[in-house]
Amino acid sequence: NVAEVETFLRDLATQATPAAKQDLAQLQKYAQDYGIDDLQPWDSAYIAEKVKQSEFSLSQEEIRPYFPLPKVISGLFAIVERLYGIKVQEQDFDNADADVYSASRWHNEVSFYQLFDADDNLLGGFYFDLFARSGKRGGAWMSGFQSRYTYDEQDHQQLPVCFMVGNFTPALDGKPSLLTHDEVLTLFHEFGHGLHHLLTQVTVGDVAGVNGVEWDAVELPSQFMENWAWDAEGIALISSHVETGEPLPKDKLAALLAVKNFQSGMQTLRQIEFSLFDLLIHAHTPSLDYDGILATLNTVRNDIAIMQTPDYNRFANGFSHIFAGGYAAGYYSYKWAELLSADAFSRFEEEGIFNPVTGKAFRESILSVGGSFPAKTNFENFRGRSASIDALLRHSGFSNVKNIDAANAKSNREVI
Repeated sequence: NVAEVETFLRDLATQATPAAKQDLAQLQKYAQDYGIDDLQPWDSAYIAEKVKQSEFSLSQEEIRPYFPLPKVISGLFAIVERLYGIKVQEQDFDNADADVYSASRWHNEVSFYQLFDADDNLLGGFYFDLFARSGKRGGAWMSGFQSRYTYDEQDHQQLPVCFMVGNFTPALDGKPSLLTHDEVLTLFHEFGHGLHHLLTQVTVGDVAGVNGVEWDAVELPSQFMENWAWDAEGIALISSHVETGEPLPKDKLAALLAVKNFQSGMQTLRQIEFSLFDLLIHAHTPSLDYDGILATLNTVRNDIAIMQTPDYNRFANGFSHIFAGGYAAGYYSYKWAELLSADAFSRFEEEGIFNPVTGKAFRESILSVGGSFPAKTNFENFRGRSASIDALLRHSGFSNVKNIDAANAKSNREVI
């Protein structure tokens, strides 16, 4: 409900603010080096990029050679096989027997795979359409082609099939497609959605797989899957330098992790500002007029933001997520899904990130049940309790800031 979401957002803002203040202080320090004594909002993106270039020498292009797409895909499949006891087999389109679903490829770069359980029972199939080409829509997504469905009276069973689409650079000059780490995360993200669609055991199409899952939980399996592309054990399975075969070195992974949390405090406050604004204007009855909407935004900014926004700013007029993107009263779901993902993964951190018992529990509690039960119930069945914010704070780097602040406060008291 509104009160629970608002409490979550404001609590997260309180936890993120110390880190955000450190982020801002870092920007202000660097701004002075560029002759900017009074950092303004319109300067912040430029200065942040300068800080990033100065503090983190690692670029995404340096990472590419370590992530050839065939290695990433084989490692991804190895990870889910270990987690969920499933097997992935690519189908040969030159073999007529592979025409299982009476479907043909729409492009010769498209590949088709079948998914089997540990007893070789067919669970479903998926298409990979991963390369950019002329006329293809940009971005990345998972789309269901057909859902799991059973019609007992006619002894009919339909297995799930989905498409997973990307826009990666095709193989060039005899070398395979090479991914940036951001693209690796994209592939893992979409595959998480795909597993949600394919591993369902629900036989009513409207609530099978991703269907019928609440908006603020549908991103849980996808964001959750990304964690294995950050963990050293996962990286070892998906990385192999295209020339030397060397896995991604530890220092480069450490640099990636450092960049991951760069300016995370300010970025989190920005998302919370948008989320609270969206939530509060939709919670009003009767609806607010234009002045009331702007007043709500200003109130939220006064509560949350640590950098003053210019009076002429009309962000609300162009917030397309909530009137053209389907996120009306749901923008908070970005952060809520992050919380669920981090908290779910923390159980793997506690019990082993490739623990098959934990993997089986996640499959049975989350992936298999689709929208047949409330997402809150599914999560609590897996975690054994309500969702906790602690793992999200740790993954965002806020726990370290809190500990540093506490240590400094203690030191100051001792000096006094």
